Amino acid sequence: MTRSSTTEIYDLRGLKCPLPVLKTRRRLQGLKTGDRIWVETSDPLAVIDIPHFCKEAGHVLVETTTIAGGNRFLVEKR
Repeated sequence: MTRSSTTEIYDLRGLKCPLPVLKTRRRLQGLKTGDRIWVETSDPLAVIDIPHFCKEAGHVLVETTTIAGGNRFLVEKR
């Protein structure tokens, strides 16, 4: 899947665990069901934490991509 111009990129690079998950949770609260957001992180633990958060909270992790210096996650709010 390619990133659409309407999908927001939430830049959380430079933040360490647990901040990427906490900030993603807060940002998703302001979105409507079905909305998607790209979350960019540099924390190596995010590859464990973000998928776990999505599963526990009932959101859909659509895609995970490695980027320079970190990872990008496409999360769909449920």
